[in-house]
Amino acid sequence: MHKDKVFKLAKGFRGRAKNCIRIARERVEKALQYSYRDRRNKKRDMRSLWIQRINAGTRQHGVNYGNFMHGLMKENIQLNRKVLSELSMHEPYSFKALVDISRNAFPGNKNVMIPPKKVGLSVVL
Repeated sequence: MHKDKVFKLAKGFRGRAKNCIRIARERVEKALQYSYRDRRNKKRDMRSLWIQRINAGTRQHGVNYGNFMHGLMKENIQLNRKVLSELSMHEPYSFKALVDISRNAFPGNKNVMIPPKKVGLSVVL
């Protein structure tokens, strides 16, 4: 890499990493390695977050994530995890309709008990 390009990429680094070419080149190369790696990790982290949100939404209706997704697959409902997580957070009635469809499609969903809602101290014995 040319010196000017290295210094342009090293702008904002601390110490000699911003103005000494040898150190700046090492730091820039390492920073580019981190950015390459983390572009892939970001996709992994987002998918994990979507799955957690869907799981939280389905458990409110007494179904776990795996059975919910299997029921949707059997009904050939092709919504991705990003859309399902948005529905679970912002459209609870639409998401409940999807949970009901999934519950009817997969027999494993019907045996699950819906947990009682906890309201104050009335549930505690």
